[in-house]
Amino acid sequence: MPLLIGLMSGTSLDGIDAALVECGEPGPDGNERVPRLLASHAVPMPATLRARLLDLCHADAVRFADLARAEDAFCRLQAHAVDELLAASATPASAVAAIGSHGQTIEHAPLGHPGKEAGAPYTLQLDNPSLLAELTGCSVVADFRRRDLAAGGQAAPLAPAFHAALFRHPHDWQLVLNLGGFANLTLLPPTASDAAVIGFDTGPANVLLDAWHQRHRNAPFDADGAWAAGGRVIEPLLARLLADPFFANPPPKSTGRETFHLPWLEARLTGDEAPQDVQATLAELTAASVAGGIAQAMTQFNTPPPARLLPCGGGARNVDLLARLARRLPQTEIGAIGQDGWSADWLEAGAFAWLAWRRLDGLPGNLPAVTGAAGHRVLGGVYSA
Repeated sequence: MPLLIGLMSGTSLDGIDAALVECGEPGPDGNERVPRLLASHAVPMPATLRARLLDLCHADAVRFADLARAEDAFCRLQAHAVDELLAASATPASAVAAIGSHGQTIEHAPLGHPGKEAGAPYTLQLDNPSLLAELTGCSVVADFRRRDLAAGGQAAPLAPAFHAALFRHPHDWQLVLNLGGFANLTLLPPTASDAAVIGFDTGPANVLLDAWHQRHRNAPFDADGAWAAGGRVIEPLLARLLADPFFANPPPKSTGRETFHLPWLEARLTGDEAPQDVQATLAELTAASVAGGIAQAMTQFNTPPPARLLPCGGGARNVDLLARLARRLPQTEIGAIGQDGWSADWLEAGAFAWLAWRRLDGLPGNLPAVTGAAGHRVLGGVYSA
């Protein structure tokens, strides 16, 4: 059974997640065996590197030297994560078929840069798969997104195909909700249904919550959503935030820091708001935009309400945020991920291990109904060890 490593650094820029995954060949019935999580490891993002990456994410112009320096440091941190994962799991590098490296998204503009003159669509992930292969002794699969973009897709989200491999229920519609820097949902039809998997970004999640908390509380994130829970939702502010055109746009759609960031929030503040109330309003924005996205999908694709919601990503530990979602989704049970070794923390890294396996086997990794691409495409390039 092939072993692969998935590497993921999300828009929260808090660290690199590494997952060792066993990907299954088709079983006797011809169906693909469910991928199993064998081991996992996370390395925190050093403050200096995080600051460099944030500067790149929000820069109007970039010096090549700054880009190269950040890329080199990021790649070496990835290699460190791989080395520690292999050591902790007693796995030799020679046993790994490939590393699936997502890279660090610097900018994602599948419709061209928002707010600027129309231009070619693009998505930029900082990565150096050649150096990663050299440092680890493992083959690397990277640059997953641009093939879907070339086929007219949004290049995101890519995880729904992996979610479908793991979590489709025999009878119920299920929702996998990733609450990372941004929120994206995967609506999974029952296995007996021939309906398509639905997936798209619904808007900001931790990206604004973390940034506002860091500014006013001098801590990287709001643990358990405790600060937000003590605030009051400012309804007029919530209405102004939800008036952004992104929320009304039909799927397929995806977004990133180039659209939702602190200046975007500040432009909608009056200046009289209590910081804690703004935090509560940002939490409610995530819950409201997720609930709105589900309603949008139900209308557009004629689906029933999902029977249960399975949260993943950092926001899956935010007690306040999950409570807000439960209030807005009374027909949906808020469940927990716990299947074949998987937990809420490792799905994204696992997805890129699985996508790397798909690439090595020449199998498509995208879902055209999710991204809007012209068809199924094999994603990523291979960099041999």
